[in-house]
Amino acid sequence: MFSAFEWTVAARYLRPRRAEGFVSLFAALSFLGIALGVAALIIVLAVMNGFRHELLANILGVNGHLTVYGYDGRLDDFDALVDELRGLDRVVRATPITEGQVLATSPRGIARGAVVRGMRAADLGARAIFADNISEGGLDRFAAGDAVLVGSRLARRLGLGVGDAVTLLSPQGTATAFGMVPRSRAYTIAGTFDVGNSMFDGGYVFMPLKAAQLYFRLGDAVTAIELVVTDPIAMRTARRVVAEVIGGRGRIVDWEQQNAQFFGAIEVERNVMFIILTLIILVAALNVISSLTMLVKDKGRDIAILRTMGATRGAVLRIFFITGATIGVVGTFVGLVLGVVFAANIETIRGWIEGLTGTELFAAEIYFLSKLPARLETAEVVMVVSIALMLSFLATIYPSWRAARLDPVEALRYE
Repeated sequence: MFSAFEWTVAARYLRPRRAEGFVSLFAALSFLGIALGVAALIIVLAVMNGFRHELLANILGVNGHLTVYGYDGRLDDFDALVDELRGLDRVVRATPITEGQVLATSPRGIARGAVVRGMRAADLGARAIFADNISEGGLDRFAAGDAVLVGSRLARRLGLGVGDAVTLLSPQGTATAFGMVPRSRAYTIAGTFDVGNSMFDGGYVFMPLKAAQLYFRLGDAVTAIELVVTDPIAMRTARRVVAEVIGGRGRIVDWEQQNAQFFGAIEVERNVMFIILTLIILVAALNVISSLTMLVKDKGRDIAILRTMGATRGAVLRIFFITGATIGVVGTFVGLVLGVVFAANIETIRGWIEGLTGTELFAAEIYFLSKLPARLETAEVVMVVSIALMLSFLATIYPSWRAARLDPVEALRYE
């Protein structure tokens, strides 16, 4: 499609003389803009994908895919219902839980709000996100029924460790002659867990199911049953199958409903960042138009000589197309390499920058995750590269057409 002659002339125009420094500057800015735009877009998409994947993995690992709640805040005769649900083909695990809000306090007078979740020791041990991330202590004493597991961040804020006592105060108090008295009970910390999500590590307390039923005065009932299904993405089918078993005994809430606003905000932010960063590549492509247009104007005499020597308009068009497209292709390739390398090592780079500046760039309390995640999706990387190449190629069409339409007689007349 392109002859050796056309490649040779285009390569010569890509190495301008010192007198053509202004044209060279525009070409360098175009190259830099495309490279940085592609790299930034790849990095942002990788980080947003990493956020969504890690948060989804943590949230589903802790909360399950479907939750069955009692209409009056309690589910009686739950063991029979759990057995029915476990027998369904699409259900991997069914776990009865008791959950409530408390105020956790330490002997030092430090207090923090927390969520108490009552679970059987076997059910808690079956969840790898907890069983594999116990930082101190273990599940042995938790199974005894008089101890709790506390998130590592919550334990640090309270100044407590394994073996210490944490006092839990429930807003559901006890009516006395002197008014409502908050329900209070001290529990021994059997262990701490660190799942990498500050929302759970800094605000959750796990208690044996029997102890939680007694603490929240539920008798033999629980507040909900959590389900893990085979395919968390195809929730409509799973909901229908579970609803046939539940009937009118409770209401079903899936993970998409519980976290719709949260993941919706992430998706909106991701789309907006994609548009903004694509505009950066577009601006860089417009610079290619400017630099090529100036190059065509500067090379008017050379174009006229080429035409008089027998070069066709198509040959001239292809020469300048190669010149502009090379800037876009090389800039896209450099941006691809920079983006992939940066995204693959983003946590190391973050730690290096934090150590150099002495500032915290990624606060776990704000972003929920303790590490900066990045997840490269091949399809998205291909899409970014395709967009950059398309814009670069389109940017070369008009200046190349102008060069091909140049009249050699008119060009030489004013030289």
